[in-house]
Amino acid sequence: MDQKAKFSEVLKKYTMIIALAVIVILFTVNTGGKMLLPQNVNNLIAQNAYVFILATGMLFCILTGGNIDLSVGSVVCFVGAVGGKMMIESGISPYLTILAMVVIGALVGAWQGFWIAYVRIPPFIVTLAGMLMFRGLSNVVLQGMTLAPVPEKFLVLFNSYVPDFFGMEGFNLTCFAVGILACMVYIFVVMYGRKQKRAKGYQLEPLTGVVIKMAVICTVLMAFMFRLAQYKGIPNALIWVAAIIGIYSYISSRTTTGRYFYAVGGNEKATKLSGINTNRVYFLAYLNMGLLAAVAGMVTVARLNSANPTAGNSYEMDAIGACFIGGASAYGGTGTVPGVIVGATLMGVLNLGMSIMGVDQNLQKVVKGGVLLAAVIFDVVSKRKSFIAK
Repeated sequence: MDQKAKFSEVLKKYTMIIALAVIVILFTVNTGGKMLLPQNVNNLIAQNAYVFILATGMLFCILTGGNIDLSVGSVVCFVGAVGGKMMIESGISPYLTILAMVVIGALVGAWQGFWIAYVRIPPFIVTLAGMLMFRGLSNVVLQGMTLAPVPEKFLVLFNSYVPDFFGMEGFNLTCFAVGILACMVYIFVVMYGRKQKRAKGYQLEPLTGVVIKMAVICTVLMAFMFRLAQYKGIPNALIWVAAIIGIYSYISSRTTTGRYFYAVGGNEKATKLSGINTNRVYFLAYLNMGLLAAVAGMVTVARLNSANPTAGNSYEMDAIGACFIGGASAYGGTGTVPGVIVGATLMGVLNLGMSIMGVDQNLQKVVKGGVLLAAVIFDVVSKRKSFIAK
């Protein structure tokens, strides 16, 4: 492969990461550096935690053949409404409430998954119906009113910060130490994986490229943790997001079940003929989406410090947009959790940057819509060129 072809392949692989870097630089310049102030970096996590969580679940729906879940915003609102009613009006323990919210999310996911997987009603129709039904049920539960405030025990779990165990003033050393530890673990995992591949005789990436990639990722991570440490440290929402990203990255790349999602999206008929229960794969995708919508509901209730009948509006669009911007294919079978995280971060940076600049809300929607369309066009055109080349 000549240098031009190699450069073209690298550019295609890291298009969205490059775009994210360019957008961050542009907003930093246009906001006079306000974009990267410690409090704004923290807001990026707090305000967009739901996008990271929902987009991770949405990826598994999209992998099954470009299917989406239009109901997640309404499910977030419904689960939050029930949780708020239990904690604020009925005085039920926050821990018991969390369990109830998880069960409700799972039941909603199972309900929609049943019609999609076993009755074969198109996901668009089932989840569109769910979007209307659960938004209506949210208003029935709340009777159109906002319930507040949320108990402190609940807020501690989802809307507080990891304390600094070193007790420093003005700088959270614990946060910075976690960043160093995360970099060390990342480097160990990459090098250990490389060693295992070499032992099995697999083809390896050039070491120079791997080292450069690790250096860039560790630099970005440490800069991010340094900014968080200058404000209040690690928000608990980040811990939830990191845990979900870690678990689902492992499931999608290291487990047999994870590979089934890619197989169904690649060729459902061939997958079924090979003995895989494709109905079960569809069911699991939407059951999982319901569970993650419940977690996003908890994070949303904690951030708003209330159960609100308008919570979750357009959340499904943010999650779907993050997936496609992050490299998930509109046809299914292609996409990764790290890619989705890049897409969600890009969406969050757009939201935050335009808000700081005072861009009109309607124009913000135009920009986000344009970015989403551009990402899907890029995916479709790339696949068409690959097909023609073959």
